[in-house]
Amino acid sequence: MHNEFTAIIERDDEWFLAYCPEVPGANGQGKNKTEAVKSLSEAIGLILQDRREDALRGLPADAERELVSVG
Repeated sequence: MHNEFTAIIERDDEWFLAYCPEVPGANGQGKNKTEAVKSLSEAIGLILQDRREDALRGLPADAERELVSVG
């Protein structure tokens, strides 16, 4: 699955901080901009995986599951 999100990057002394307004709680940091964006990307992936797993817990046995692509 491919998704694109907004990264807001700010500098705080020697660190770069990144967050994503579309995914509450997704934050990253690094010694440079590239590290901060990579850290943010990993955080977004973990949050979405956790939300997906949480949403699928307790589904009725007869519920159907399909993937939907958003273009």
